[in-house]
Amino acid sequence: MSATSKIVKLDPRAFAAEIKAEAKRAGFDAVGIVPATSPAGFDNLQRWLQRGFDGEMSYISRRETAYEHPQHVMPTVKSVVMLAMNYHTEERAPVETRQGAVSRYAWGEADYHDLIRGKLRRLADFIHRLCPGCHTRGIIDTAPLLERDFARLAGLGWFGKNTMIINKQLGSWLFLAALLVDFDLEYDSPHDTSHCGTCTRCLDVCPTDAFPEPYVLDARRCISYLTIELRKPIPMKLRDGMGEWMFGCDLCQDVCPWNRKAPVTREAAFSPSADLNPVDAIRLLGMNDDEFKKRFAKTPLARPKRSGILRNAAIVLGNRRSAEAIPALVTALDDHEPLVRGATAWALGRMGGATAVAALHSRLRVEDNTDVLSEIRHALDHTKDIGHSEEQ
Repeated sequence: MSATSKIVKLDPRAFAAEIKAEAKRAGFDAVGIVPATSPAGFDNLQRWLQRGFDGEMSYISRRETAYEHPQHVMPTVKSVVMLAMNYHTEERAPVETRQGAVSRYAWGEADYHDLIRGKLRRLADFIHRLCPGCHTRGIIDTAPLLERDFARLAGLGWFGKNTMIINKQLGSWLFLAALLVDFDLEYDSPHDTSHCGTCTRCLDVCPTDAFPEPYVLDARRCISYLTIELRKPIPMKLRDGMGEWMFGCDLCQDVCPWNRKAPVTREAAFSPSADLNPVDAIRLLGMNDDEFKKRFAKTPLARPKRSGILRNAAIVLGNRRSAEAIPALVTALDDHEPLVRGATAWALGRMGGATAVAALHSRLRVEDNTDVLSEIRHALDHTKDIGHSEEQ
């Protein structure tokens, strides 16, 4: 008997119910199933790319056409099983002047990609036992699939004005994943209504004005993009807006009324580590490559690499203007990574004072990187402005 005939004999309604029950047993908090189709959001994606809102994330435009249909991810796909997992844990701890804030999804010790891949494999194995010979593919962030569009089509929620999927019961603290399968199932109805009303809290709270209009994000101005995806120096005009955010940003979700009663996750792996909510930014500046890898290699903080994280830490300390950070910043001014040296110079320029100025002049005499030289000169000019302000 062929694999196809086995699939046809399975009752689509009963099989869908079995899949949903197993998804819940695997640890997913919401599940919906939709036919593999071209998502309506593909046109929006094309317009978004045309406006250059993807910034340095060129991997999106390189795969632009693949987002048009899930068949570009798995040619034989017929159905998309959309899954959501709640990562809401305890409340955010106060951030002291030597610390930096980390986005809630990265508070735990595990990288959510690894955790959810394991759950997707469990669900796929279950399906293969019921349907030998079928084909599946699990997706968590890495493939060209418009997960949020399919989540809405699967009835999991609506698009918030901050572009996040919002679920009435779970809020927006959700990881989305998908399992593509090559057989038909009973399908869920889309979530066609929106429940944001006239609320604009998520748009108003953004300190870098990353939302040019409701439902549209300019990633180039988003703090999450700046601190995670951007591999270059963060534009000076946006550094003030970063405030205390060292990795990611949750502001537009923190203020969302639908998150006020969001339940606490059932997943123990998302429990916050004591040193990640928040992070000691001064301690980070003292980490060498081996120390950084040992602590963060298996966590989301590994994505920007040591250079990106230390760059962010320096900017946060510059924004906080804590005198206790000056010795660590002076030492980091000699870091082997130009990205770190540049951000450190900027932070010292924000601090001002004799120690900072002396360190900047000392580094200026030996620095050979043009970007860092520009940062040092800008920092020294800023310290002069501080001095003039104090004199007045």
